[in-house]
Formats: sequence, structure tokens, C-alpha cells
Amino acid sequence: MNSPQKQSPPNTLHSEKNAALFVASIASFLTPFMGSAINIALPTIGIDFSTDAITLSWVATSYLLAAAIFLIPFGRLADIHGRKKIFLYGIILFSIASLACGFVPNITFLIAFRVIQAIGSAMIFSTGIAIITAVYPPKERGKAMGIAVSAVYLGLSLGPFVGGLLTQYMSWRSIFFFVAFLGIIALYFVMSKLKNEWIESKGEPFDWTGSAIYAAALFFIMSGFPKLPSVLGASFLLLGAILLFVFIFWELKSEFPVLNLQLFKSNITFRYSNLAALINYSATFAVAFLLSFYLQYFKALSPKEAGFILVSQPIVMTLFSPLAGRLSDKIEPRLISSAGMAISAIGLALLSFISAETSLAHIVLVLTILGLGFALFSSPNSNSIMSSVERKHLGIASATVGTMRLLGQMLSMGIAMMLFAYFIGQTKIDNHNLPQLLAALKMAFIVFAVLCFLGVFASLARGKMHSLQPNKSA
Repeated sequence: MNSPQKQSPPNTLHSEKNAALFVASIASFLTPFMGSAINIALPTIGIDFSTDAITLSWVATSYLLAAAIFLIPFGRLADIHGRKKIFLYGIILFSIASLACGFVPNITFLIAFRVIQAIGSAMIFSTGIAIITAVYPPKERGKAMGIAVSAVYLGLSLGPFVGGLLTQYMSWRSIFFFVAFLGIIALYFVMSKLKNEWIESKGEPFDWTGSAIYAAALFFIMSGFPKLPSVLGASFLLLGAILLFVFIFWELKSEFPVLNLQLFKSNITFRYSNLAALINYSATFAVAFLLSFYLQYFKALSPKEAGFILVSQPIVMTLFSPLAGRLSDKIEPRLISSAGMAISAIGLALLSFISAETSLAHIVLVLTILGLGFALFSSPNSNSIMSSVERKHLGIASATVGTMRLLGQMLSMGIAMMLFAYFIGQTKIDNHNLPQLLAALKMAFIVFAVLCFLGVFASLARGKMHSLQPNKSA
């Protein structure tokens, strides 16, 4: 049955609403903060563990891969068994894994605990916004979600700067201790302030087969990228693609799918807006990862200084995203989003010309352009997705947006790993292979620029939104 077992009454205590908003905001903050902070620390981690570039990139990629695999399944499990329960277990797992990451003796253990950390992150990220939806009445829900979404940009903005400071003055391990501390605070609020449980689909079966196919498809795709252009790498990618098609076929036939694909099949705005989001994240996420290497290896900047440079992009995103969102209420979102995608393509094309002599002012200017492009794209695109579905599908739409973000980030890192493997190989980065590192960076920015250019057409293909407004219906 689809009715909830327990619903918060209309007069839900003010303290419970505040607690729900607080823990959801922490959930929204942790993933982007963790990703952007650890990117700054990667060169230092590589030196400490004497690790090659490809293995080092798995510190970031393993987290994204595991989070992408488990986000949708845990969202579904939360609907069946209880959102508070899944969120609580996720906070506990995330905090324990974060502490463990701070004490690891080698890179293998770090990657392993990063996977466990990502599973906990998927549990809290997939339920945080859903808890807000359950606790807040409709007239207050938009403002609450706006605060939670702003926490994403806050995490992106603070990640490079705080990560750089912690890495330089304490150690890269302190980043994990910091996020574990935040997790423990969230755990206190969940246990002491949230009294209700929310179960929307109690008694419905869980699609274990679909979840397993989905996980295997993503695993083989990401495992294939760094092995290209070898036959094994191509075989892994082909197998992953086949499994992805099997997953789509299975989900369309399933009575209780882990991911509802009917919206993609019947809703052109929803379909192309999500495709545009996937392309945009695929083309932009690894930029900070790549520039972190550039700034620390070619410009000899400290982690703190590199973080100070990289923070320029999320600051611009934070400043312009609210304006872009308001504009999308008056102007067709596809036009604003497409303009943002085009601006991002220009910024990435400019980055493809970097050299060891490129000035820091040029880097900051390009990051500002990218920040503006992403701001113009992201808010209107999200508005387009959420406005294209009926109210009863808002939860599915929200989970899909999160999945597109994680899949895009994962693919972006996969492209970076593939190019590292091709140009540098399985060797440690040092002064002898800096020319190969620069060649990998330049090629990555060219690939990302082409992706963004193609993404403009996906963004334009979604059609008009303001003439439809379907989620005004019940």
C-alpha cells in the first residue's frame, strides 16, 4: 500500500521541523563539501602514500561510484522501512567510516573506507529532503527546501578553502575528522528531536534484481575507463552498457521498480532536462580535481592557496543561482539553462589553452565564467525538472535529480582517469612526467568543452515549460 504509516500532524512541533531542516541541510552539505575538500588534499595524499595518479583518483571516484550505486536503492528502502531509520543508520555509518578514513595506514584502506563512507552518505542524502517533505506543510516547504539546497552550494564554496586550510595546517586526515564531527551533531538531533517515522510504501517488495543489475552496470563502466584503450577496458565498458540497457528493460517491466523510468518515457521536459543535467555534471565536476593538480604541481601553490583560487567558482555560483532561479519563473528555463551551458563550454574551451606559464588571474577569470555558467544552468534546470511533474511524483523527481548529479560526477571522474591512464600511466606524478600531466589536463578540458556544447542541444530540446505547469494538479 502507498499510504504512510505515520504522518506528522499539521501542528508538528516547531523544534521537530527545525531539527528536520537542520539534519537535511547537513546531509545536503556533507557530500559536496567532502568532494571539493578532498580534491584539494589529493596531491598531498599522493605524496604521503607514494601513490600513482590513477590509484589516487580512485580516492574521489570510489566515493562517487558507491554513492551513485546506493542512492536510489536506499531511497526506495526508506519508503518501505522508514526514512528516519535509514537516515539514522546512514549517519552512524558515515561518521564511523569518516573516523576510520582519518586513521588509515595506506591508500588501499582509504579507498575501502571511502566506499563505506559513500554508502552512509547515500543513506542520508536519499532521505534528507524526503523528511523535510513529510515534516513541513506545503506553504512552508518551498522555503525549507531552498535552505537545504543552499547548503549544497555552501559545501561547494567552503570545501576548497576549509579543505586547503585543514590540509596545510593540520593534515588531510583532519578533513575526515571534521565531517565525522558534523555527522555526530546530526546524529544527536535525529535521535533527540525527530520523534516520528515516515513510511510511504510499507509492505511493498524491494527490487533486489534491478538494484543488482544497476550496481553491476555502474561498476563495469567505471572500471573500464582507466583501463582504456586496452581490450579489457573496452570490454568492461561494453558489458556495463549492456547491463544498463538490461536494467532499463527490467525497470520498465517491474511492478515495483527501484527507479521509476516511466517519467522519462512519457515526459519530454523531464527526460531532456535530466539528460542536460547529466551532461553538465559530466563536463564540469572534474574541473576542480584537475585544477588542484595544476595549481599545486605547476604553480607550486600550497593546499590553502590552491583552495583559495578554486573557491572563486562556487562563490559565483552561490551569488547568481538565486537570481537565475527567479528568472526561470519569468523566462523559459530552457533558454536560461542553455545559455548557462554555452557559457560553461566557453570557459572549458579557454581552459584547454592553459600552460605552465598561464597566469593565476586567467585561471580565476575562467573559474568565474564557469561559476556563472553553472549558476545559470543549474537552478533553472532544476526548476524545469520539478515543475514538469505532478505533485505525487515530486519525490521521484528529486531522487532522479540527485542520481543525475552523482552519475555525472562519476562519469566526469571516469573521463579524467581515462586520460590520466593514457597520458601518464600507472606511475607517480613527479617532475619527470609533468608534460604528460599537462597534456592530460588540456585534453580533458577539450573533451568537457565538447560535451557542454552538445549539452546545449539537449537543453534546448526539452520544449516550453510555462505553458504546461503540470504540478499544479493534485
